[in-house]
Amino acid sequence: MYSHNVVGSNDLDRSQKFYDAVFTAVGGTPGMLDPSGRIIYTYNGGMFMVTTPINGEAATVGNGCTVGFGFGSSAEVDRWHDAGVANGGTSVEDPPGIRSAAFGDLYLAYLRDPDGNKLCGLYAVPKP
Repeated sequence: MYSHNVVGSNDLDRSQKFYDAVFTAVGGTPGMLDPSGRIIYTYNGGMFMVTTPINGEAATVGNGCTVGFGFGSSAEVDRWHDAGVANGGTSVEDPPGIRSAAFGDLYLAYLRDPDGNKLCGLYAVPKP
């Protein structure tokens, strides 16, 4: 069902610095700029894009929206989170760690990117 996600930015250079850092911290590649001026990232079979809004208005965050990225270990989540904080992001909610859910434990970390978009790094902890 999922194919891609797009977030808005008011400063693409600042956003590319942030997103290049968080994706390369977990083995991804820097973003590519397409002819329309969007920064495109591909990682683990998904596509993520950053753009200035096409209507010319300021980019704003979605209230209640979170973009989640799945990782292969808690260490990857931590590297992603640390790279984000070091490159203009803000750690939000609880510190990175395990949250128990009805279907099992999840290792989660939350960030806001430099434009305020809420992001989540997730690792589904295997059941013992």
